[in-house]
Amino acid sequence: MVSLGGLARKLFGSSNERRVRSYRSRVEAINALEPQMKALSDDALAAKTIEFREQLAAGKTLDDLLVPAFAVVREAALRVLGLRPFDVQLIGGMILHERAIAEMKTGEGKTLVATLPVYLNALAGKGAHVVTVNDYLATRDSDLMGKIYGFLGMTTGVIMHGLDDEERRAAYNCDITYATNNELGFDYLRDNMKYERGQMVQRGHFFAIVDEVDSILVDEARTPLIISGPLDDRSDLYTRVDAFIPMLDEADYEIDEKQRSANFSEVGTEKLENLLREAGLLKGESLYDVENVAIVHHINNALKAHKLFSRDKDYIVRDDEIVIIDEFTGRMMPGRRYSEGQHQALEAKEKVTIQPENQTLASITFQNYFRMYEKLGGMTGTAATEAEEFGNIYGLDVVEVPTNLPIQRLDEDDEVYRTVEEKFTAIIAEIKEAKAKGQPVLVGTTSIEKSEYLAERLKMSGFKGFQVLNARYHEQEAYIVSQAGVPGAVTIATNMAGRGTDIQLGGNLDMRLDRELAEMEPGPERDARREAIVAEVKTLKEQALAAGGLYVLATERHESRRIDNQLRGRSGRQGDPGRSKFFLSLQDDLMRIFGSDRMESMLQKLGLKEGEAIVHPWINKAVERAQKKVEARNFDIRKNLLKYDDVLNDQRKVIFEQRIELMDAENLTDVVEDMRQDVVENLVRLHIPEHAYAEQWDVDGLKKGVLEQLNLDLPIDEWAAEEGLDEKDILERLQKATDEAAAARAERFGPEIMTYVERSVLLQTLDHLWREHIVNLDHLRSVIGFRGYAQRDPLQEYKSEAFELFQALLANMRQTVTAQLMRVELVRQAAESSSPDLPAMEGHHVDGTTGEDDFGAPQTRDPDTPSTWGRVARNEPCPCGSGKKYKHCHGAFEQA
Repeated sequence: MVSLGGLARKLFGSSNERRVRSYRSRVEAINALEPQMKALSDDALAAKTIEFREQLAAGKTLDDLLVPAFAVVREAALRVLGLRPFDVQLIGGMILHERAIAEMKTGEGKTLVATLPVYLNALAGKGAHVVTVNDYLATRDSDLMGKIYGFLGMTTGVIMHGLDDEERRAAYNCDITYATNNELGFDYLRDNMKYERGQMVQRGHFFAIVDEVDSILVDEARTPLIISGPLDDRSDLYTRVDAFIPMLDEADYEIDEKQRSANFSEVGTEKLENLLREAGLLKGESLYDVENVAIVHHINNALKAHKLFSRDKDYIVRDDEIVIIDEFTGRMMPGRRYSEGQHQALEAKEKVTIQPENQTLASITFQNYFRMYEKLGGMTGTAATEAEEFGNIYGLDVVEVPTNLPIQRLDEDDEVYRTVEEKFTAIIAEIKEAKAKGQPVLVGTTSIEKSEYLAERLKMSGFKGFQVLNARYHEQEAYIVSQAGVPGAVTIATNMAGRGTDIQLGGNLDMRLDRELAEMEPGPERDARREAIVAEVKTLKEQALAAGGLYVLATERHESRRIDNQLRGRSGRQGDPGRSKFFLSLQDDLMRIFGSDRMESMLQKLGLKEGEAIVHPWINKAVERAQKKVEARNFDIRKNLLKYDDVLNDQRKVIFEQRIELMDAENLTDVVEDMRQDVVENLVRLHIPEHAYAEQWDVDGLKKGVLEQLNLDLPIDEWAAEEGLDEKDILERLQKATDEAAAARAERFGPEIMTYVERSVLLQTLDHLWREHIVNLDHLRSVIGFRGYAQRDPLQEYKSEAFELFQALLANMRQTVTAQLMRVELVRQAAESSSPDLPAMEGHHVDGTTGEDDFGAPQTRDPDTPSTWGRVARNEPCPCGSGKKYKHCHGAFEQA
């Protein structure tokens, strides 16, 4: 029996299909303009940009210009790059323009799609941002697509690690700016730590397209982008605390793998108290007395380090360092560190040098950063499974764009084995069979440990000729990926999501040409070699097609269906044939922790023998249900984190807006005067209660407070002795005295220097108090959950107490600023110098696609081996050791 909903879908199509159909009329209108555009000269086509801007100024909207603008970009792309956007790419561009996410399969040309709405929105003159997941993609895409924009008279900039403020400002002032999410967020936070408006580099948040939108707005949204500075060294404490954990028994703690939590039992707490007391680290009687908060924090981190974090799965030890492994990509993240002392606990566990902790100077989540844009769009190959999250948090619809050619990939049912051992035996047999018939195989694993285990098993079985692609070999990564489609190639990879390099059957021609012709001089020999490579790749492609295309063989299911779909999507690009299959075992993490117990009992009843697998669509559905549970749980965690961050975000907006007002104000006298009067009123209110008798006044306290906070030694005791004087008279005399003292200083310094001093003191005090406030909120956030035990809502409690802390910050600011300005001689020298330097800082955030931290330390580079340098920013010192900037040394050779 067909349901009404099913009948409606059959008759009218799904809501997604109806939306895609709604774009067809505009696609036809763009196609109708093609002959007209082809007839234009290059100059006439480029002049369309000026014409469009004039039309906008005359009152037309961007929507009015969509059809002719898209037609212009399509023609420009064909002339400049030889690429003509397909009709489905035009549809993708319209979706991005309409504040939505275009889900387009791998190989469908998303990079070119972005040029259409980017050009259209850049016409507004407010800047259009294209957000990528790493510097390599930002540079590659800006170089290539910048040719189209340049042809049409628009400027293109790129923001990447290593640029100075002048270069960043110039890039943001371009019509179109390519940048990573990390650099954009980092620049926003740094801009709001500057002391002059002219030092800021960003010019607003008008329009952005986020590439790999699921990676940036979902995977990386679990943790905020943080700017931090170093604190005092406490390595000895970490080492002493770490020594206690091996003394504990299993009964002393409880581990929850699902929640990634570790807690001490009552027995364990008592044992720890005795150990800490003997070591002289316990204050008072109980571990949970308020003065032991710091010790409890260290002890909990040490327990997690030993019981929840596994070497070679969650991290590796390299060059006396703990290097984190990203759970999504399996790649190392050099420079990225766990926060709140967890990294130091791991360093103590592994007996490596313990690095000092950092204090948060500024932070923001990517949810709250990207919600600042007036218009936001995104594109990815896999977003539908997270559609609810995109809708709830960002207000973005997900629209699936049909492929240009039908997908021919065969997605087979999962094979489920009883044990991991049996599963890998079957995988090796499958790889050998595919290799024998010349089919390229991409083997997906979920961790470095598992990729190396499989590689070792393959070697032991006598199998040769495979590549291992994981964190340990990432220098060769791009080329390994580019050749993964060669017939018979076997590539073992931790995760293939968003690598930025297409796997083309027969091998990636462009990558081979770049690599093999790089050192050959132009001439007949080079031309002949080029033709030979082209012919060879063509032959290899035909062989790969005949063998069935790329075979994606996954050794495990990931917690997220989206990551599995990304892996699957590497096969079957642009209508190529392909095949994908997942091999599972009941011992896999997902099956063990989240899978149904009924599945194991059912397989046992079926009499599943050793080496046998069960293959059934029911298994796929059961696994999908487990993944949905995990995804829902992770979504709830991110939603909950965002609710708490929204509290901080509201306060952050107030502070950042206040800073800009202070930087823009020509005269700050009124602001300072209001603060000063508030301080005087508070002093009087504190020491002279309203309607109190004179003998009840705290005259000595008021006199002392006036001296400390206002730097004035006034005869308050004499005033208080006068007959008939009340608190209002005292207040008026105090305000008059402080105003006269402030006016005298302002006259001595002159209006220009005084305004500079006032601005500096206000900004520096605000920044200092804001940093303290962030730390206070972090501490509050870590303990507020316990309010739930008292039947109180932790979030409401957090909002209430965060508001009180913010009010205290504002009061503290008024008092501190007034006290400093009433001692203005102390800052006179600073007034004559340039703006204060920003504090020592570093930014940290996981790159969800590559697994690296763009702000972290670079990988070890051999000065004599350029192949180990990786990507070098133009303004970095050249890794060769010359002392010159890279752009003036080896970078200059590259450009030449």
